[in-house]
Amino acid sequence: MRFTYKAIGQGGKTVIGDLEAETKNAAISALTRQGMRPIAVHAGGSQAKGKKKNGGFGKKVKNRELVIFTRQLSTMVSAGVALPRAMNTLGTQAESKYFKTVISSIAHDIESGMPLGDAFGKYPNVFSDVYVNMVRAGEAGGILDEILKRVAAQTEKDATIRKKIKGAMTYPTVILSITVIAFFGIMIGVIPKIGKILKDLGGPNAHLPVYTQALLNLSNFCISSSVIHHIPLLGSVPVINHIPNLFFILAVAGIGFIYLIKYIRTPKGKYKFHALLLRIPILKDIIIKIAVSRFSRTFASLTSAGVSVLDALQVTGGAIGNKVIEAELKEAAVQVRNGRPLSEPLANSKNFPPIISQMLAVGEETGEIDTVLVKVAEFYDEEVDTVIESLSSIIEPLMIIVLGSLVGLIAASVMGPIASLSQNVGKN
Repeated sequence: MRFTYKAIGQGGKTVIGDLEAETKNAAISALTRQGMRPIAVHAGGSQAKGKKKNGGFGKKVKNRELVIFTRQLSTMVSAGVALPRAMNTLGTQAESKYFKTVISSIAHDIESGMPLGDAFGKYPNVFSDVYVNMVRAGEAGGILDEILKRVAAQTEKDATIRKKIKGAMTYPTVILSITVIAFFGIMIGVIPKIGKILKDLGGPNAHLPVYTQALLNLSNFCISSSVIHHIPLLGSVPVINHIPNLFFILAVAGIGFIYLIKYIRTPKGKYKFHALLLRIPILKDIIIKIAVSRFSRTFASLTSAGVSVLDALQVTGGAIGNKVIEAELKEAAVQVRNGRPLSEPLANSKNFPPIISQMLAVGEETGEIDTVLVKVAEFYDEEVDTVIESLSSIIEPLMIIVLGSLVGLIAASVMGPIASLSQNVGKN
């Protein structure tokens, strides 16, 4: 049972949190052992839920601070320091006030008997799914110190990858944003005037090319207004009489984007989103290479520590970071449970490259799966770096083609009819 408490901690500070205990008296005893004087203890974990909910909005921990925390925790675990003591020590060294609160709460949860991975899982805005599942893998295999080192290295590598992708996408994003703004600016300020010129030259019944007429219709739609007589929630009171269609579209798009983000955060939505990412050509290669590297390293670490293949598959699937590939590993685990070697179901995988099943088969024959998979992970780490470095050189020409096509379309839609109508006027 979870209890919410308010107590006086060391230094006379008031501490609010929650913990797991069988009874209220057991919760009070646990707080007393931690050197705190309970003021109020109530059944229910509302405080923890509130922390988790509130922590997801605007409260983040810098990647550098998270890496330092992970490396220091790994060192202390390797040295045999108890987890509660290690967490309390690291909490005093944290730079961020919010991170100090998170570490303190995690320390209390650990002292109450909660596994470290579950305690981290309460703060998804600080510890990612991959981070949490890798910690759970370390706890399951008894190699928490080694896994924490690997998590720190993986966190640094993920940050480097994000930085490279962000750098590669900065130029296209800026160009695309300017293009969209300029396009709607032309639709609102320039095309209506050009449409007037075309009508003056050719008359109201002038025959225009299809693409020119489509451009004029789009411009008219953007600048025209929709009349709203009332809003149903407010009865028949006319709140807004006219809304430009462009603003209405932007508002609907914004609301739709918010609901899309909420849907993606659901299990079903996350699965479909991850499946969509695996259909995007360049992004698919990056995601698969990162997933293969994580799978190889984590699975190798667990099997080398004596964890069974089934348990290793279950934990490794959650550490990959893609629900579609995780589902494939779950299906593979079912076949392994039925007596088939892991290399066989992965050979039929839609996402794992053939080299993985081939290398696994070699490892199964020689009994050195961990050694083989570590080499595979190193190979794919280099592949990820190569793909990301070439990303900008691939995107820039594509952006030039898109911009050139857009400019050409507008030019053809405007200048062609003007030249044609001008010739007709001259003949008359």
